[in-house]
Amino acid sequence: MANIKQQIKRIRTNEKARQANQSFKSSLKSAIKAVYAAVEAKDVEKATTALNLAYKKLDKAEAKHIVHKNYVARHKAELANAVNTLK
Repeated sequence: MANIKQQIKRIRTNEKARQANQSFKSSLKSAIKAVYAAVEAKDVEKATTALNLAYKKLDKAEAKHIVHKNYVARHKAELANAVNTLK
């Protein structure tokens, strides 16, 4: 454990940020799974809605530097291809 007051504060804020990032990452993964579930059920409307939400979450995660930009690009392409198989 740190003895320096500022470092103690820093540890506390880092932990809060870590937990927030972890929570957001979890919701991001859930949004991605929702798209695949809708595609598997062959529900075009649900898949499109879920795709929009997943895109929004992916873009926000990239903006907050929670995930790498290539992760976002790869998942957007995979999700778009999955939804386009229904059309």
